[in-house]
Amino acid sequence: MRPSQSVATRAVAVVLLTGQPGPATAQSAAAPADLIVTGARVRTPAGWAEGLAVRRGVIVAVGDEVAVARTRGPRTVVLDLKGGTLLPGLHDSHVHPLHGGITERRCKIPQGSDLTTLQQRVKACVAAARPGEWILGGQWDAPALGGVPDRRALDAVAPNQPVLLDDTSGHSAWANGRALAAAGITKSTPDPSGGIIERDAGGEPTGILRELAIELVRGHAPRPSAAVIRSALEWSLRSMLSVGITSYTEASVGFMAGIEPELEAYAALADAGVLKQRVTLCIAWSPGNAEAEAAIAARNLYARPRLSPDCVKIFLDGVPTDGHTAAMLEPYADSVAGRQDEASRKGMLGVPQDILDAAVTRFDRMGLTVKFHAAGDAAVRAGLDAIAAAREANGFSGLMHTVGHCTFVAAVDVARARDFGATFEVSPYLWGPSPINDAITAAVGADRIKRVWPVREMIDAGALVVPGSDWAVVPSVDPWVGIETLVTRQVPGGSTARFGPAEAISLPEALELFTVNAARQERRADRIGRLEPGMLADFIVVDQNPYEVPATQVHRTKVRMTFIGGEKVFEAPARPERLTVEVYQGGFASVNSFIFSNGKSLVVLDVQRKAAEARKLADLIKAKGLPLTHILVSHGHTDHFTGMALFHREFPTAR
Repeated sequence: MRPSQSVATRAVAVVLLTGQPGPATAQSAAAPADLIVTGARVRTPAGWAEGLAVRRGVIVAVGDEVAVARTRGPRTVVLDLKGGTLLPGLHDSHVHPLHGGITERRCKIPQGSDLTTLQQRVKACVAAARPGEWILGGQWDAPALGGVPDRRALDAVAPNQPVLLDDTSGHSAWANGRALAAAGITKSTPDPSGGIIERDAGGEPTGILRELAIELVRGHAPRPSAAVIRSALEWSLRSMLSVGITSYTEASVGFMAGIEPELEAYAALADAGVLKQRVTLCIAWSPGNAEAEAAIAARNLYARPRLSPDCVKIFLDGVPTDGHTAAMLEPYADSVAGRQDEASRKGMLGVPQDILDAAVTRFDRMGLTVKFHAAGDAAVRAGLDAIAAAREANGFSGLMHTVGHCTFVAAVDVARARDFGATFEVSPYLWGPSPINDAITAAVGADRIKRVWPVREMIDAGALVVPGSDWAVVPSVDPWVGIETLVTRQVPGGSTARFGPAEAISLPEALELFTVNAARQERRADRIGRLEPGMLADFIVVDQNPYEVPATQVHRTKVRMTFIGGEKVFEAPARPERLTVEVYQGGFASVNSFIFSNGKSLVVLDVQRKAAEARKLADLIKAKGLPLTHILVSHGHTDHFTGMALFHREFPTAR
């Protein structure tokens, strides 16, 4: 290369990557930016900047207005934020989008519902279902119900149809008599390996199933179709973009519909251009699981530029609630009625250590990241021991294997993670008081709650820490709730009560967990997580600066725009749209339904009680030729929501 060419090449590089003129500034005109964002407050590693420029999906300049303007060309799109805040895109390190989407279409029980409310909801779902149709859904919490429930409470409102409802954690389920009968579960049915069938004093199944015992019933329920899987996943993807999630880790492929159908749905949406986020898929594995082994072997058939099925999920235990299925180093503080087994005292460890060590060593050698479900401190230790075994056998592979959930971690184990490159993933967004946390407190005792989700200790020990929502275990995938409660350890908006306040962290630390740390975990730290030249243009525009508002107001942050690779993939409506309303006068109980339209989509308020009336209303809505996006209920009387289940079937994408 001649010296003049070398100088020119270096000059272009300087302009593109720094926004500053080099020795040959005329070269900058040859490669103008595709997008310039000005009038902004841009969060960078060096502080706040005024704008940035993007070319071919890459940030080519960050700085003041003058520096960014140098990259402008005749076709450059200029976006003036007029003082708006621009942040790196957020990563959810543990989420179940398909679970979230399908849950919206089933018999949904608001978290924290009491028994009467739950029974009303189930009765409404039964009224809208076909004879003999399975009623699937959730989520229930034992403390809110007044204690661990019994099948007879479901039989009272659903005597002729099988019902199976997941609890909030997803690690317990509640079946009625019809569902137990469909599965052939009787007094003589033994507990399956890794599962528990709760029984009354006479040995009869109560309807409560723990861990792998749930599969005895779930295996008889119909799985969602390919069309429902894709529709549910697409809905969840849009929802996540709207709250600023530009990348995420699907924590358990196969949980809702089977491994292969879920992988196919992801690949199909990626091929169709619908999947915008950068996604890591963790394939659920257990010893002897032939389906999982086949999927792992065929994983690269589903790989796409933004889709990486290169993670394996291993469940090591359950949850530290009323069922005592999380594996603990010390006994639980309370007892489980009708059980005197070792599992009721210290929980259940799902995989023997020698088998676990061999599996993690094998996956590490294959170049696959392992994510553990480990809520109890004994399970966390087992996961760390397995990672240490893989390091001993293979050396450091560069893979950051992840111990997930980490509700309880022994102090001695907090210090181990950095030594051999393990990641602590803290989830769900339950860092403030909530019904499920009441169950955790009752199970383990108030003393251990002082160190619940020990995020402060983990950061101080120098460990890599990343956060996850575990949605739909929590009711919302919104990361701003998680960011706030990591800082406050209160309910969103603030509260007198706190949950593990000694483990609270600062706001900058919380945001770093969702950006820089998550990028390191996903081996993308050279591409995402920071806003500076050379990084991919994954960023969000928000309506308030979270660094400047009170911590108790962070959850109110709304995303105005989401960009991935420089492409605007979400934009909130700029202003309220003009609405029209049509009243459908119901004949039964004089209940009216209201159909709202903005000319682009529809929302319905109240959906009738009689199935025939609900059907007429659904037909009227379909005749309008616009998508129904939301189904609202004005209050809890059954006249206003009995038709909800029918509407979920007829309009599967409606929220």
